[in-house]
Amino acid sequence: MAVKSVTHLNFRGDARAALEFYQSVFGGHLAVVTYKDAGNVRDAAGADQVMWGQVLADNGFHVMAYDVPSGLPWNQGENAFFLSVRGETTQEITAYWERLSAGATVLQPLAPAQWAPLYGMLRDGFGVVWVLDVVSEY
Repeated sequence: MAVKSVTHLNFRGDARAALEFYQSVFGGHLAVVTYKDAGNVRDAAGADQVMWGQVLADNGFHVMAYDVPSGLPWNQGENAFFLSVRGETTQEITAYWERLSAGATVLQPLAPAQWAPLYGMLRDGFGVVWVLDVVSEY
């Protein structure tokens, strides 16, 4: 039996925009269910927010996200997690980096590292920290 782990991101009203952005970077299919779609509206202002959403791409990229309802506490925190994307070629990782870096803060420029042919870290416009690298044989 196989187990698959998928990163699930929590937002406060930005989940749809974040998922659309990640789809533009990695491709794939975007699926979104709002609180209204699910018949689970507790606050009219949040009816069109994302209750469940994901981007799933043929290249293996998969991320899920939702908007934390306004009645629940939420704090994005600082360095609570990193989302890691590992590719097989420098061309692949460079292309993702160039698209993800739109509106981002570069924390570690994309460059060769002792442990990888290419490594970089950035915080995107939604506050998510991404680590991108090329897989190497240790």
